[in-house]
Amino acid sequence: MSKIERFEDFDAWKLARRLTHAIYDVSAVGEFSRDFALRDQIRRASISIVSNIAEGFERDGDKEFLQFLSIAKGSCGEVRAQLI
Repeated sequence: MSKIERFEDFDAWKLARRLTHAIYDVSAVGEFSRDFALRDQIRRASISIVSNIAEGFERDGDKEFLQFLSIAKGSCGEVRAQLI
């Protein structure tokens, strides 16, 4: 098994990045684009997912990485709730 040396190699980070791009695309048109508070919040939440995966990976240990993954998971829930 190979060791992951960059956060960019995590499938979860790649998927979160694709999600962020999709959120930006969807929130840039129609009624969504005019609901400024929701648009901005869902964008921040999606960015939080990729950012926390990256930041946690760059920290100095597994315990901190797990903490940041937990925060990223919470942001996933926030995005899901806002999409509903």
